[in-house]
Amino acid sequence: MAHCEQVPATVRTVDTVLARMRVLDATLPARDGVAVFNRVYLTVTEAVDRHIDGGRFPDAGSAIALDVRFAQRYLSAVDALEDGRRPPACWRPLFQFRRHPGVRPLQFALAGINAHIGHDLALAVVDTCRTLGCEPVDLEDEFDRVGDLLVTLEERVREELMPGPDLLQIADPLTHLLGSWSLDRARDATWAAARALWALRRLPDVAGEFADRLDAAVGFAGRMLLTPLPD
Repeated sequence: MAHCEQVPATVRTVDTVLARMRVLDATLPARDGVAVFNRVYLTVTEAVDRHIDGGRFPDAGSAIALDVRFAQRYLSAVDALEDGRRPPACWRPLFQFRRHPGVRPLQFALAGINAHIGHDLALAVVDTCRTLGCEPVDLEDEFDRVGDLLVTLEERVREELMPGPDLLQIADPLTHLLGSWSLDRARDATWAAARALWALRRLPDVAGEFADRLDAAVGFAGRMLLTPLPD
């Protein structure tokens, strides 16, 4: 197995992405759909940072590089929206429905996780491999550990944002929406997509089409997760 090269200085810290997320957390209205997801993702990034500092990643440099490249994908989408540019298709449903009164906080959180895991993480793996001069297999441990943290967080998000048992009945449409998406399945699909994109890196036209279709498919799933529901 090849080893990743030393992490360039530009990606040695997560402080910059954490600072940007904290600004968003402080400035966005609490009920805003992007704010809901941002709070979730800020918690994840802080947890990854603590795990890196605690020596819980086998290759801290690679973990930092992946974490920062990953976060930059989300923050770039937010910046594109704020600058009047067109964000990736995977993020458009959340941005479009972020203030819809019929969309519940749990839907916002899962739609953001869907966009970020389903699309951004695959491209972040490829970005990191290019930056560090390594193969996706060299990042598999870091990918898995970040994924494990996300699964733990998703469970907590569901507990905190889930309606009470008196509201969440078998006939509640939210029950069916929650059952239609799985972070574990999304994670497996993302790893396969990252490997495919890396294999296609010398065929830029084919790789670009693959990435566009991935973006569109993840956006479609996000739109379904954000179906407005009756009270």
